[in-house]
Amino acid sequence: MDVIYARGEATAAEIAEAIPDAPSYSAVRALLRILEEKGALKHREDGPRYVFMPVEPHEKASRSALTNVLHTFFNGSLADAVAALVDTKDGQLSNDELKRLETIINQARKS
Repeated sequence: MDVIYARGEATAAEIAEAIPDAPSYSAVRALLRILEEKGALKHREDGPRYVFMPVEPHEKASRSALTNVLHTFFNGSLADAVAALVDTKDGQLSNDELKRLETIINQARKS
């Protein structure tokens, strides 16, 4: 999906070429078929090739994926998800990131 969002559209061969240590070409095609069946992708035919493109804009798809993660792993709790990210040893936040989080929290309190 990252390759498709970055390019706007791509063939299976282009996707396989862009992924470091990519799986086989047939595995990439199978994954694209699954993503299309799930409604994340659509395709158009360009001669013998299928050119895949996202169904939703990146921001909408990322929010939907994040919502699924929240419900699946954190019982819908945004606070628990943020705590899991921040409380890890490698969750070192820069001062800029801390300020950004503080601003977001303050804005949430106001609304």
